Amino acid sequence: MGAGVGGGRPDTELVVLAAGGDQAAFAELMTRHRPRLYAVCRRITAHDQDAQEALQETMILAWKRLGEFDGRSAVGTWLYRVATNAAIDEVRRRKRTPEPTESEAMPEPTPSRGADGPVVSRMDVDRALAQLPPQYRAVVVLRELCDLSYSEIAELRDIPIDTVKSQLSRGRRALVELLTDPSVARTA
Repeated sequence: MGAGVGGGRPDTELVVLAAGGDQAAFAELMTRHRPRLYAVCRRITAHDQDAQEALQETMILAWKRLGEFDGRSAVGTWLYRVATNAAIDEVRRRKRTPEPTESEAMPEPTPSRGADGPVVSRMDVDRALAQLPPQYRAVVVLRELCDLSYSEIAELRDIPIDTVKSQLSRGRRALVELLTDPSVARTA
């Protein structure tokens, strides 16, 4: 997550410029990281509108807090932290629960079998992720989608590594259960 495609300026340079008030540098930084930040927000919130709200909050907070970036981690990792916290806050704020009409209209997860075993659609994964507690959802997304290490997640979430491992294990177990047992997905 350093320089952009085409040899753009390094993230650290953009942060320094943006922290000094350079809006163009901030726009370049956000353009570079926006797709991944949105993906994190979308997976944690499990809802497009909530993800957009969390992404907006991420960009506002990043702009306000650029001076706090200390360079101990990559700029992208710092932005993940901001996005993850904004997305968790959005989930807590909304406390979304499926409305009866939505859940009735939504088809249940139907794993099919491919050459290498069960195949699960992205919608099924999103639906299952949405049923996890926000802290488990965040850790699973950061590990599986963002490919962050346990120590990076621990630093980013400000929790011990053992907690990361525990939440990741519980989150993965719950996902497997939700994706393989249709009765759990319907009642959860």
